[in-house]
Amino acid sequence: MAEKSFQYVILGGGVAAGYAAREFAKHGVKSGELAIISKEAVAPYERPTLSKGYLFPESPPRLPGFHVCVGSGGERLLPEWYKEKGIELILSTEIVKADLAAKTLISSSGKTFKYQILVIATGSTVVRLTDFRVPGADAKNIFYLREIDDANKLVEVIKSKKNAKVVVVGGGYIGIELSAALRINNFDVSMLVPEMFRLFTSDIAGFYESYYEKKGVKIIKGSVAAGFTAGSNGEVKEVKLKDGRVVEADIVVVGVGARPLTGLFKGQVAEEKGGIKTDGFFKTSVPDVYAIGDVATFPLKMYNELRRVEHVDHARKSAEQAVKAIKASEEGKAIEEYDYLPYFYSREFDLSWQFYGDNVGETVLFGDNNPASPNPKFGTYWIKDGKIFGAFLEGGSPEENKAIAKVARVQPSIESRDLLAEEGIAFASKI
Repeated sequence: MAEKSFQYVILGGGVAAGYAAREFAKHGVKSGELAIISKEAVAPYERPTLSKGYLFPESPPRLPGFHVCVGSGGERLLPEWYKEKGIELILSTEIVKADLAAKTLISSSGKTFKYQILVIATGSTVVRLTDFRVPGADAKNIFYLREIDDANKLVEVIKSKKNAKVVVVGGGYIGIELSAALRINNFDVSMLVPEMFRLFTSDIAGFYESYYEKKGVKIIKGSVAAGFTAGSNGEVKEVKLKDGRVVEADIVVVGVGARPLTGLFKGQVAEEKGGIKTDGFFKTSVPDVYAIGDVATFPLKMYNELRRVEHVDHARKSAEQAVKAIKASEEGKAIEEYDYLPYFYSREFDLSWQFYGDNVGETVLFGDNNPASPNPKFGTYWIKDGKIFGAFLEGGSPEENKAIAKVARVQPSIESRDLLAEEGIAFASKI
């Protein structure tokens, strides 16, 4: 097979890949110097859209509307953009072998790609119940959500199965967002969560659970999916719980976590905490190889520890940092180390929350967290060693969200927890 050579190769076609391509273009790349190799059939897009608006019954977003970099208010990079910039988009191409010493990648069809500098942006894949050999987990109409093909399959079944009973397995971000989207489609939705929503504290989780129940979502606690029963047509019809209960289901959506796609590089590069170990410039232990986004375990400078972060905000920022570091190295210049403030957010129904910092230490709850309130607005501060380390806010304005980000970054000292609870968001707003 013919061999293709590039100065730079970005391996992966998700959010991090798209933002890295934009950063390369900002710094200037010659035509034919840069390639993106992706197993997906479309140019990089804002992945969070898939678990939010993509599944809505009215005016759902569709490509090309949410290609990167619209999620951060930037230019939408259509396939034509890559062509104009001389960046080769190699889509529907799965790499099955990576030889970092030889600077070579080989695809499933036998094509060879050579590079001088590699940016690993392979992201994560969903954890599947079939991985654990859960009986019946291969039945039809059991879905996962990671890529646009997964979302399209879900959209098809949403249209074809009106008034269906849906069971969502998992109480993390994906499970919570998908349950809301499916309920908005007027399905009978049940959520299977082992204990409670996986959201920070019992107070926070309790609010969202009550709110969801108020919206008509059934919360099934205290057990896990132990198996599935299929009908004669092969479609799922029941979820069997470990405690013996049985729940009817026409559709099952599973969101029980993700794992970073690092298998291609095992034994070739240093790893830590489940990811590829990098420095503050996203350089790995192998010269000319960088890792960004979900796969990177990097120094979280403000907490003096190594951490791997699965979130779109870090995917965007790590991509930009790595490319800046690559170009600075070529020019003999220096840049600042990555200094990331952890950030997570979600939107469900009429709710919208943001979290910044680290959820360690004792907590202080403030505001109105009554699910029956017409406009609930509340938050939590995390306090460690007398300082605020993290902040969460539901229902905040853009200014208030900026304030909790600042307070998590500055880490002000706290004299009285009672006074902090009384002041609430006003405390952050004056920092």
